[in-house]
Amino acid sequence: MPNMSKTKVPVREQEPLVRAKNFDEVCYGYNEEEAVEEAGRCLNCKNARCIEGCPVSINIPGFIKKVVEKDFAGAYQVISESSSLPAVCGRVCPQETQCEGKCIRGLKAEPVSIGKLERFVADRAKEDGIKPQGAKVKNGHKVAVIGSGPAGLTCAGDLAKMGYDVTIYEALHKAGGVLTYGIPEFRLPKEKVVAEEVRNVEGLGVKIITDVIIGRTISLDDLIEEEGYEAIFIGSGAGLPMFMGIPGENANGVFSANEYLTRNNLMYAFRDDYDTPIYKAKKAVVVGGGNVAMDAARTALRLGAEVHLVYRRSEAELPARAEEVHHAKEEGVQFDILTNPTEILTDENDNVIGIKCIRMELGEPDASGRRRPVPIPGSEFEMDCDAVIMSLGTSPNPLISSTTPGLETNRRKCLVATEDEGKTTKEGVYAGGDAVTGAATVILAMGAGRVGAKGIDNYIKSKNQ
Repeated sequence: MPNMSKTKVPVREQEPLVRAKNFDEVCYGYNEEEAVEEAGRCLNCKNARCIEGCPVSINIPGFIKKVVEKDFAGAYQVISESSSLPAVCGRVCPQETQCEGKCIRGLKAEPVSIGKLERFVADRAKEDGIKPQGAKVKNGHKVAVIGSGPAGLTCAGDLAKMGYDVTIYEALHKAGGVLTYGIPEFRLPKEKVVAEEVRNVEGLGVKIITDVIIGRTISLDDLIEEEGYEAIFIGSGAGLPMFMGIPGENANGVFSANEYLTRNNLMYAFRDDYDTPIYKAKKAVVVGGGNVAMDAARTALRLGAEVHLVYRRSEAELPARAEEVHHAKEEGVQFDILTNPTEILTDENDNVIGIKCIRMELGEPDASGRRRPVPIPGSEFEMDCDAVIMSLGTSPNPLISSTTPGLETNRRKCLVATEDEGKTTKEGVYAGGDAVTGAATVILAMGAGRVGAKGIDNYIKSKNQ
C-alpha cells in the first residue's frame, strides 16, 4: 500500500543563522529511512504525468519503485538511462514547476519529493561506488562538444553511451560550466557533486580538454577539417552579463553577478587558503530577482555584507525558485520589492557610496503576460551601499558565431537551431542550451543536450548509410 500522507517527508537543513556564516551545503538531504518513506508516497501511475514534466524524460515512477524496494543501484541505473547529472538535478532543478508540478499527489496534497529522492539515489550511488553504464562497443565515429556545462556534458554522455568517440573542449581550466562557476558551493558542492558527475561522464569514455577557446585557440572549421570530427555540438552557454546602462555603472564596486560568483565559486575566493581577490562589502545591493540574484545575495551575505535585493516587480513575480527566496529571507537578505535603480552614486574617487532608486507599481501586462512595472512619480530615494551586484541576465558570447562562417544567430545573438534536433545553419553543427535559448535552467540545457545527441546520431547514421 502506498504511503498516503498528504505531506512530504521533511528535509533536514542547516539552521539559517548558522549557514549564513559558512559555505557548507544548506540541505542535508534524505537518509535511507526518509527516502524509502517518501518514495512510498508515489502512486506509480501508469500514465505518469511527472515524466512529461521532466525535460530529460526520466522514468520517475520506475526509479522511485526501486527506492521503495531498497534497490538503490537499480534506481540509479534507471535515472542514468536519461540523465548524466542526477546529483546536480536533485539539488538545483526547479522540480516544483516541472516533474513535481505534474505529480497527481499534488492535486490534493503535497507532491512526491521527486528531486530529493533523485539526490538521495545519486548520493547513495557515489557512496556505494555505482557508476553509469557506457557503451560496450565503440562505433568508430568522432564527435566534438564545445562547452562542459550541463548541455555539453549531457550531449557527450548520451553520445558516449551510443558508442561515439567524444571529446569536450572547455574554455576554462575546470570542467562543469555554470555548475562550477555560477552556482554557489552551499547549493552545489563542487568536489563532492560537480567534479564527481564530470568524472562519471569521463568514465563513459568522454575526453575533456580544458583551456581551449573555440574561435581563438582553434576554429570550429579546424575541428572538422583538421581534427576529423564528423559533427559538433555547441553547448557554450550564455556567459556575457547584461547591465542597465544607468549612470555610475562603471564605478569601482559595481560587479556583474557572473564575475562575482565566478571569483567565489570557480576561484575559491571564500576560502582563506586562496588568494583570489574579491570585494567584501559592508553593504551590498543586488539588482535582480532570479536564481542568480539569490545566489549573489546569499554569497555576499556569507562574505560579511548586509544585503538588500532590489527587484522592480512584485514578490509574486520573482522568477527565482520559491525555495531559494525562502532560504535567502531566512538567512537575512532584505528584499526591496517594486523598486528600480536609476543611478549609482559615487565619491570623488569613483567608488560606490550608494544607489538611487524609484518605487514602482504594476501596470498593464507586457509581452510576457506579466504586469509591466511603471515608476511612481516623486518616489525617488537613496540607499547607502559600497557595492552593487547586477544580476539582470546573460547572453551568449558572440566569439564562436563571429568566427564561424555559415553559423547564424538571431537578434538576441543566440545561435539559430531547430527544436527537434538542435541543428544549426551550418552542416554537421548542432547546438543547445543557453547558447540557443539565452539564460535558462540547468535541466532545460540538459534536455537540449539530449536533443542534440539524437540529432547528431541521426545525422551521422544518415551520412553512412
